[in-house]
Amino acid sequence: MMQFDRITFDPNVMGGRACIRGMRVTVSLILNLVSNGMTTDAILQAYPYLEAEDVRQALQYAAWLAEESVHFLEPIAP
Repeated sequence: MMQFDRITFDPNVMGGRACIRGMRVTVSLILNLVSNGMTTDAILQAYPYLEAEDVRQALQYAAWLAEESVHFLEPIAP
């Protein structure tokens, strides 16, 4: 597993969802902004308390979660 030192989980912040550095900024918000065409610079302008590394790590975390593994099961003999 990769190290995500900027991705935090706290049941008292945003219901325990993946957040950026304990702030009320979720990884999903960052992903939605990027997927809707916002650049990192535009995100940092809109959210000046974020850093470029926060955006990068949110994307890395999403990629890690989406990594696919296929496990083939052997059929059970009758």
